Amino acid sequence: MSIALIILAAGKGTRMNSDLPKVLHHVAGAPLLVHAMKSAAELEPEKTIVVAGHGAEQVSAAATAFDENAHVVLQTEQLGTAHAVAQAKEALSDFNGDAIVLYGDTPFISPETLVRMIEARKKYAVVVLGFEANDPGRYGRLVMAGDSLSKIVEFKDASDKERAITLCNSGVICADASVLFDLIDAVGNDNASGEYYLTDIVEIAQAKGLSATSVTCDESETLGVNSRVQLAESDAIFQAKARLALMESGVTLSAPDTVYLSHDTYIGPDTIVEPNVVFGPEVTVENGAHIRAFSHLEGCHVSRGAVVGPYARLRPGTELAEFTRVGNFVEIKNAVIDEGAKVNHLSYIGDAHVGARANIGAGTITCNYDGVMKHQTEIGADSFIGSNTLLVAPVSVGANAMTASGTVVTKNVPDEALAIARSKQENKPGLAVKLFDMLKKKKASKAKGAE
Repeated sequence: MSIALIILAAGKGTRMNSDLPKVLHHVAGAPLLVHAMKSAAELEPEKTIVVAGHGAEQVSAAATAFDENAHVVLQTEQLGTAHAVAQAKEALSDFNGDAIVLYGDTPFISPETLVRMIEARKKYAVVVLGFEANDPGRYGRLVMAGDSLSKIVEFKDASDKERAITLCNSGVICADASVLFDLIDAVGNDNASGEYYLTDIVEIAQAKGLSATSVTCDESETLGVNSRVQLAESDAIFQAKARLALMESGVTLSAPDTVYLSHDTYIGPDTIVEPNVVFGPEVTVENGAHIRAFSHLEGCHVSRGAVVGPYARLRPGTELAEFTRVGNFVEIKNAVIDEGAKVNHLSYIGDAHVGARANIGAGTITCNYDGVMKHQTEIGADSFIGSNTLLVAPVSVGANAMTASGTVVTKNVPDEALAIARSKQENKPGLAVKLFDMLKKKKASKAKGAE
C-alpha cells in the first residue's frame, strides 16, 4: 500500500512569542517539523506534503533540507484543519493510496503507532489516533460505539456527557487519499469557531456509510508544542527516552540526567559518558570510547577506544581515529586525528591532519585563518610538537619531526628535522632589581598623590 504524508505546519504559534514559525523551534537539536518527518519517514512514504503558512520560506527550507523530495504547499488563510489538509489535494491528485495527516508541532508520534493505524485501515475507511488523557481538559473527545468511532466532538461544542469521556483526539488521521478529500469537501464551518474542522469527517463518513475507528497510543506521543514551557517539556521527554535507550544498548552514563543528546546521536556499546556532556547534532561515537566530563561534541566522529576530555570541544568536521587522546581544554575543528595521536592539553587544532602517534604539546595552535580564508596544517606520523608552538598555515611538519617549545612555524619542516624559531634569550644581570625598585617608587608616588 502506498503512503502519503500530509504534515500541517502553517501555524504561527502565538504563545511562543517568537518571530520563528512554531514548527521550527528545536527539540534535541532539530526542528519540531523534522522530528515529525523523521518518525514518519520510516514508513517510506511515496509522497510527503508539508502545508506551510506563517514563515513559509523558512518552513520549506527546513522540510526540504531533511527530505529534498518533500513538496510544500501554502495555506494563505487559517480557516481550520480541514481547510489546511485541503491545500494538499492538488499535490496528491495523481496519488493512489492512504494519506496520513500529521502535525509539525507534534514531534513524538512513533513509527509503530503509525503502522498500527495503517493496519487498522484494512478494515475501516477512516482511522483516528486517540489517547487516554490523565487530564482531558480541552481536548476533543472520541465518541465510540464498541470498536466503531461515531464522531469526534471539540470540547467547546461538547455536551457535559461528552466532556466526561477521557478518550481524546490527537488529530492524526489515516484514510484513503481520495476518500479523505471527498469527505473534506463536505465539511462545513457551522460551529463555535466558524472553522472547518478535520474532525467532522468522521460523522460525514458515517453518514455516507463508511466505517471509522480509533487506534490508541500513549499520551506522551501526542504531546503538542504550543509554548516555550511545552517545548522544554518535549525536550525533557526526548532526553529521558534517549538516555534510557542508550543505557539499554550497553552505554554507561555516569550521571544520565546531566547528559544532553541530539535527535541523531549515536553512541556504541561499552562507551562511557561522564557527567555534563553535551552531544550536538551529527555525532557518532563508536564502541568502547570514553567521553569525559564537561565535553561538548558536534558534527564529529569518535572511533573505538578514543578518550575525549574532560572539558574538550569537538567541532564539526572532527574525525578521531582509534585510541586517540583529546584532553582538557582542547578544541578541534575540521581536523583528522590519526590512530594513537594525542592532543592532551590546552590546544587548538583546526583545519588540520595529525598523523598516527603524533604528540601535540600543551598550548599548540594551528593558525588556520588569515582573516579571509582557512588554510590546512599537516602534521606527520610520530612527530612531536613542543609546547606553545604556533603552526602558521598552510604549513606541514614531516614524519618523526619535532618543534621546539615556543616555536612559530612558518615554513615546512622536513621529515626527522627539528624546527626552532624563537628570539634569542638575553640575560641582563641585576636589571630585574632595578626595574622592581623603579616600579615600586612609581606606585608609591601615585598613592601619595591620590591622598
